[in-house]
Amino acid sequence: MLLRPPRNLVSQRSRIGLAIQFTAISNETLIQIALSPNLQPRQPTMPQSAERHILVVEDQADIADLIAMHVRDLGHQVTVVHNGQSGFELASNRRFDLIVLDVMLPGRDGLDVLRGLRQERVTTPILMLTARSGEIDRVLGLELGADDYLTKPFSVLELTARVKAILRRADLAKTAAPSEHTRRIMSGELVIDEAAHEVSLRGRIVGLTSKEFDLLFHLARHPGRAFTRAQLLDAIWGTTFEGYEHNVNTHINRLRSKIEVDPANPVYVLTVRGLGYRFTDQR
Repeated sequence: MLLRPPRNLVSQRSRIGLAIQFTAISNETLIQIALSPNLQPRQPTMPQSAERHILVVEDQADIADLIAMHVRDLGHQVTVVHNGQSGFELASNRRFDLIVLDVMLPGRDGLDVLRGLRQERVTTPILMLTARSGEIDRVLGLELGADDYLTKPFSVLELTARVKAILRRADLAKTAAPSEHTRRIMSGELVIDEAAHEVSLRGRIVGLTSKEFDLLFHLARHPGRAFTRAQLLDAIWGTTFEGYEHNVNTHINRLRSKIEVDPANPVYVLTVRGLGYRFTDQR
């Protein structure tokens, strides 16, 4: 059944353990509540690791409160704001472990916030929320540097699973502890500095998005090794993006336009016909 969210929905939801999905209809947000006869009252999930600080930027208060409640159940601290400019200012000036960012925000929309944060070199993982059904928002968000996305309506289980997956990938990146020689990769006039998350060409800094840097660094760590588009998609964006292999092509093209003298005849990021891409093995 579909009904408008009552003011005391959060307390009702906590007592009876409802499964919830969101959907946007005629600019009004409705909440779909599915009752299972065998559903038991939900017990809060105990944190499996240190508490993280999550920023939720969502203009619809009912949705924001429900997201915050479930993220807190994972054992994390949550800050909620309801407009894009406030979210941008907080994310630019405070440290967060994850940002849950809605696309449709008053004033400054989510894509503009995402673009601004990546231009400011804020590398915090970002999970985008969108009520739009077209893939253009998803693809654009990924190209701007989003780490994952959810399209409304979405289930609470999917939301929490993606939050945990993003945080887990961030943990793996931090604990990988690469050796010193892999922190700084030099190839011709190109220098990739992992510690500074920075790329320079002929002594000048190259402005890359977070995903462009991750893609370049992943290839450069394995010079000469050919990767399929599916392998790169999985390594950089995660398995949730199966079927969006053309997004790899878009990022490669943008990357080449920034680091290659002649993008049509690249010397660093090379095409392996019929397979995918590789980084040059010429140092």
